[in-house]
Amino acid sequence: MTETAVNADPSELAKFSDLAHRWWDPDSEFRPLHELNPLRLDWINSLAPLAGRKAVDVGCGGGILSDSMARKGAQVLGIDLADKALKVAQLHALEAGTPNVEYRKVAVEQLAAEQPGAFDVVTCMEMLEHVPEPASVVNACATLAKPGGWVFFSTLNRNPKSFLLAVVGAEYVLNMLPRGTHEYLKFIRPSELAQWSRSAGLAWEQLRGMEYNPITRRYRLTGDTSVNYLVAARKHV
Repeated sequence: MTETAVNADPSELAKFSDLAHRWWDPDSEFRPLHELNPLRLDWINSLAPLAGRKAVDVGCGGGILSDSMARKGAQVLGIDLADKALKVAQLHALEAGTPNVEYRKVAVEQLAAEQPGAFDVVTCMEMLEHVPEPASVVNACATLAKPGGWVFFSTLNRNPKSFLLAVVGAEYVLNMLPRGTHEYLKFIRPSELAQWSRSAGLAWEQLRGMEYNPITRRYRLTGDTSVNYLVAARKHV
């Protein structure tokens, strides 16, 4: 299967591949992911304790979440279509001696066809807003989960506030992210994600917002889903 035949935007893959060598630098363009990761990891682990679980991290990039889930005791497969990012993830796992984590270049739809119902935990963080057909990714994530398994998403809401904060503020004012990281029209309203989830056989268990404090450089979970939000869902038994 070629990259042009799968649900991926070549320009998006190139964007993250060009920055791949900086993925594990906590002061790089990926600083927000490093600052965000402890919060999302603890949230996932609080709902679906990772120790002894089989997990797949969809759109894993350089492996920040994959690596931390493995260190919580999960057997983790990280998948992505960006070659350079995957090589960085593999190298980091070797250098850090991270147990129980492996990485593979494969589309989520292809993996779902190969291994339906194989995973206790499926994570898809900060990816849906970067693909041409996010509903297809949601469906594939649901297919990968075991009956009763957990599926976690995080993405960006689409409204004027999210445009001002996530695009103008984060990319042009605070310079937290490289300019052009996000395309506003690809942002996803919770109602849209809820519809795709229901169609895929997923029941939402929790919806939380995330807010960033630029002074303390800390994220926190809130009830405000107007910009960044996370969804925890379970696959119907």
